[in-house]
Amino acid sequence: MNATPTPPPPVGAALQPTRARHWVLAFAATLAVITYIDRVCMSQAKVSIAADLSLTSVQMGYVFAAFTIAYALFEIPGGWLGDKIGPRKVLLRVVLLWSFFTAATGRAWNLASLMVTQFLFGAGEAGAFPNLAKAFTNWLPAPERNRAVSVMWLCTRWGGAVTPLLVVWVISLVGWRWAFAVFAVPGVVWAIVFYWWFRDHPRDHPSVNAAELALLSEGRPAATARPQVPWSKILRSRTVWLLFMQYFCFGYGWYFYITWLPTYVKEARGLELQKGALLAGIPLFFGGFACIFSGWFAGWLVRRGFALARVRRGLAFVGYGGAAAMLLLSPRIADPVWAMVAMGLASFSLDLTLPVCWRTAMDVGGKYAGTISGTMNMAGQIGGATGPIVVGYILQYMNHNWTLTFAISAAIYVLGGLCWMGIDPVTPIEQAEPGARPK
Repeated sequence: MNATPTPPPPVGAALQPTRARHWVLAFAATLAVITYIDRVCMSQAKVSIAADLSLTSVQMGYVFAAFTIAYALFEIPGGWLGDKIGPRKVLLRVVLLWSFFTAATGRAWNLASLMVTQFLFGAGEAGAFPNLAKAFTNWLPAPERNRAVSVMWLCTRWGGAVTPLLVVWVISLVGWRWAFAVFAVPGVVWAIVFYWWFRDHPRDHPSVNAAELALLSEGRPAATARPQVPWSKILRSRTVWLLFMQYFCFGYGWYFYITWLPTYVKEARGLELQKGALLAGIPLFFGGFACIFSGWFAGWLVRRGFALARVRRGLAFVGYGGAAAMLLLSPRIADPVWAMVAMGLASFSLDLTLPVCWRTAMDVGGKYAGTISGTMNMAGQIGGATGPIVVGYILQYMNHNWTLTFAISAAIYVLGGLCWMGIDPVTPIEQAEPGARPK
């Protein structure tokens, strides 16, 4: 009697796409956390560093700004290099670069050496997000990209939220100098594993089958020559200039959370390091929720018939206005916990605008979305460099006037919201007239 033949595999089983692309999101989310752990480490160690190196508040403001200025200067070159040689090679180099200078920060002996290490650290981190965006473009189908970007920003916020407690614990064990060496290790490990697994194009990866490759190719336009950026039209666009200005306002206020906030919690609220670190994570924790909520809520409103332009503009008004109001309220609250909750709501409000800013930059930019987005982010980093310097001068020459610090930030937030009155958030610059009224 013949043996029962083995049944053939189900029809279409071989056509099921693999899920190698999900590992790209995992790498991006992990790196997003690492970038903010390394950034927030400096703000938490600030008190110890300033004491050991005899630095004033103004000098520490310049140290914070050194990172942000480098970040602004090297973001566009970092993205351009990713287009030229691929994100695999660029991310390996920049992550190893900033990990080295994270560790080198612990060897600083004076103001100049600290500013140099922070500048080079910022130059390395500048290449991270443009090249992660490039990897998303190559590896993810269009419907999955928005979700991936939201998850990535969520990880940046929550990575920064848990860092204060982690940094305080590590510093208590090994001191601030060795703490920077400890926090350099995750980046080195990430770079090695990423370079081993990742390929610039999914077609070159052994884990990607034909079905997944076909899924990634759906709706993707044929490759064309790189278009020439119409700088004259960009520079004559009112929307573009206002978009840059409002993101400067965003960066000015937001960088307070990862620079001077631990100092405020200790000096103005009188909290010990451990409890202060716990409360200092609240603004970034709330901001993470806002990044997810904003994208979902905007989509929900559009599906119910609201015009996309009005939805984006409305979220920007609410975001900047709410951030200003909560920031003015926070120093008036006596209880430090509730004061930080108010500051957390300010961060939540501000981060409601984050997906709006980036999606507007992509839509307004059209074929030149990379140029518009990168330049907008550079404007935000310039604001982020200005804010810590201004705060440093206020603390040193105005008797640590925190109320004035928050009032200036609130006024700048209001200016950022007003910019949206003149922004057309949906029309690409190729179709818009320079002086056209926003829709």
